[in-house]
Amino acid sequence: MTIKVALVGATGRMGKLALDLIDSAQDLSLFASLNSRSALSELDGADVILDVTKLEVSEKVVDYAVAAGIPVVVGTSGWAAAKLSVLGAEVAKSGTTVVIVPNFSIGSMLATRFAAEAAKYFSTIEIVEAHHAHKVDSPSGTAIRTAELIAAARGELPLISGVGQTARGEVVAGIPIHSLRLSGISAKQEVILGGEAEVLTIQHEVSSVASYSAGILASIRFAVAKKGLFVGLESVVS
Repeated sequence: MTIKVALVGATGRMGKLALDLIDSAQDLSLFASLNSRSALSELDGADVILDVTKLEVSEKVVDYAVAAGIPVVVGTSGWAAAKLSVLGAEVAKSGTTVVIVPNFSIGSMLATRFAAEAAKYFSTIEIVEAHHAHKVDSPSGTAIRTAELIAAARGELPLISGVGQTARGEVVAGIPIHSLRLSGISAKQEVILGGEAEVLTIQHEVSSVASYSAGILASIRFAVAKKGLFVGLESVVS
C-alpha cells in the first residue's frame, strides 16, 4: 500500500528535503503540498500529514488533523511540555495519532539520551545550542526537549546559579540554555555537565539537513501504524 503524504511547509529547508524523500520512497506518494497561502482543507484525504512549519502554523495544522482524524508528524519547534499535556488529552479523545519530533537526527536522539543518563551523576548542567542564522526560534526544540529529559532523569531540578542574570541564558526545566545563530552552522548542540574536578561534554553536530532523512521516513511510516501521542524520535525507533 502506498502512503499518501500531505506536506505542510514545502518551501522551507526541511520541506524541500521531505519532497525529495517522498518522491524517492516506493511506499510513499505526495498527496498535497501546502504553503502559507494554502487552505487546510487540502489535507482532507491524506493518509498522514508531515508538518515542518512555524509553531503558530503547526498548532493550526495539528488541531485540524486531530479533528479530522488524520495522523500527523510534527517536525516543528516549540511544542513544550505544557502544550503537549493539553494535546495529549485531545489526541486520546479523538483516537488519532500525533508524533512530535523536535529533531529527526538519529545522532541527536542518542546524544540527548546519553545526556539524560549522565545527568544523574553531575550537579551542574548547561546547554549551548547553535543553528543557522535564519532559524527564527530560540531555544531550539531539541534543546528544550533535552533540558526536560535531563530534569526528568534527575528527579529534581539541577543545581544552577545565576538565575535572573540575562547573560546566563534561558532557564528551561532548571537548565540554562544558550542559543547561537550563526552563518556557517547547520545545527549543533553541547550539553556540558560539571562535577567534582571534572567536566563531561556531550556534543552533536550536523552539516546538512540530509542527516534528518532516516528519521523523517521512519516517523511517517510509524504514524500510520500507531495510535496516540508520541514525543521524540526515540518513540519511533526504539
